[in-house]
Amino acid sequence: MQTQTEARPSETEPRPPGRRRRRLTVGTALVYFAAFFLALLWLVPFLWALSTSFKTETDASLGQPVRWIPPEWSLEGYRVLFERGDHVTWMVNSTVVSTIVTVLTLVLCVLAAYGFSRLDFPGKKVVYAVILAGIMVPPQALIIPLFDVVSSLKMVDTYWGLALPQVVAPVMIFILKRFFDAVPRDYEEAARLDGAGHLRTLWSVVLPLSGPILAAVGIFTFIGSWNNFLWPLLVANDPSIMTLPVGLGVVAGGYGLFYAQNMAAAVLGALPLLIVFMLFQKQIVKGVAGVGLK
Repeated sequence: MQTQTEARPSETEPRPPGRRRRRLTVGTALVYFAAFFLALLWLVPFLWALSTSFKTETDASLGQPVRWIPPEWSLEGYRVLFERGDHVTWMVNSTVVSTIVTVLTLVLCVLAAYGFSRLDFPGKKVVYAVILAGIMVPPQALIIPLFDVVSSLKMVDTYWGLALPQVVAPVMIFILKRFFDAVPRDYEEAARLDGAGHLRTLWSVVLPLSGPILAAVGIFTFIGSWNNFLWPLLVANDPSIMTLPVGLGVVAGGYGLFYAQNMAAAVLGALPLLIVFMLFQKQIVKGVAGVGLK
């Protein structure tokens, strides 16, 4: 018969891993507070825009009192947007241009990153250093020469004129190269023993192992292209070819100052990005963690 002292587990014995409790330190609490504060800074304007989009123009124009819940729910702002039809056109244009930019960026950056990671050729370090130096060049400094090139190629007011200058992404080459450097070479050596070349090895071995980083790069590229305003503003003069940010900033202002309609347009413009991010947030976290970025 065991005594009460024998039945009680020893205080020096380690707890099972599943029952171990993390001690909340001051640093961890500060990190949680900062994350909550930043999330609140993003969430409050979005909730205000969402609330205003469901108000009537009369209620949305009233400055006082501030009402988060609309006194009268209305879909007038959304109805007017779809009746005009230009908002749908701008969303389609943004989707097409962002898709072209994302696909071309992935193809070119994957090929370049794999070459720098796995191939040896004369001047490799110099070329790679020049590409990394491109990260420090602000995009605004390249607008005039890029516009001259696009204009000379007769690509103004075209999808290609909007998309091609946005394909250059040195930072994506750097991120992909970092990930490819961490991929074990044993798989590639086995593929080469079977007679596979570099392209076959890249397609059949490396890319299947790079799903998270490819998803992260693709999503960041898509979001950056979707939100780009300056370059489409210069290249797209025809309202039928404008992207959503340009249309909202240039053409929509010509109809007057309508708060409910503007907030409805902003919500519809941000909705695709939110959906994409929510669907692929796990891939983004895995991809960022895979290259050691914080």
